[in-house]
Amino acid sequence: MPYLNSLARQYGLATQYYANAHPSIGNYFMMTVGDTITNNDGYSGIVSDANVVRALVAGGKTWKSYAEDLPCVGYRGAGVGRYARKHNVFALFSDVVHDTAQAKNLVPFTQLAADLATHALPDYAFIIPNLCNDAHDCPLRTADRWLKTNIDPLVQSATFQQDGLLLIVFDEAGPRDSTNGGGRIPCVVVSPKAKRGYQSTAVYQHQSLLRLSLRAVGVTTFPKAAASAPDMAEFFEGAYLASR
Repeated sequence: MPYLNSLARQYGLATQYYANAHPSIGNYFMMTVGDTITNNDGYSGIVSDANVVRALVAGGKTWKSYAEDLPCVGYRGAGVGRYARKHNVFALFSDVVHDTAQAKNLVPFTQLAADLATHALPDYAFIIPNLCNDAHDCPLRTADRWLKTNIDPLVQSATFQQDGLLLIVFDEAGPRDSTNGGGRIPCVVVSPKAKRGYQSTAVYQHQSLLRLSLRAVGVTTFPKAAASAPDMAEFFEGAYLASR
């Protein structure tokens, strides 16, 4: 993946980053709830646990989930076509299901370019490629081209280059690797405030990503496992996180 590797060389790479579980869904819950909740990819229950949306709203922050091939704004139904709800667990949070205003933050991925162009990006965004462009059903080169085409404009934007943070991570490793629950995966830390060409050998998992994503927007209430997760401050210069 030439583009992803170029970001890893330029910015930060967690070389000992591990998923929490197999199959997918538990990892998405860990990234957003601090708990795997379930290992059933077909899970359709309503999750009332503390979560990233609740923490963001309580902290006065804005958010959106940008999901490729989402049928429409606010869609909370099952997967359709190459859209997989198991990768968009925001649609299962009680905070979203029972609040029409919050449900409007479930948007198709095409909205990202529009929000970038109109300077309307939220404080926190979760970007979800479809089942082809996330390399689940298609080759890695397809996912890499998608990143370069769709995400590089964000990285190069003046808005991002001020103090943005982009975390690129796979949900889980292949089924033969269950080290630390879900196997070793790449995690690339992209930010103008990140140390350049930095590689960490510290062990991290998705609860650390949740902690970092909240710290980066100035929220210090961390759901569940994120409260005690290893902090990823080593990737940044100076007091970037302390100043949020």
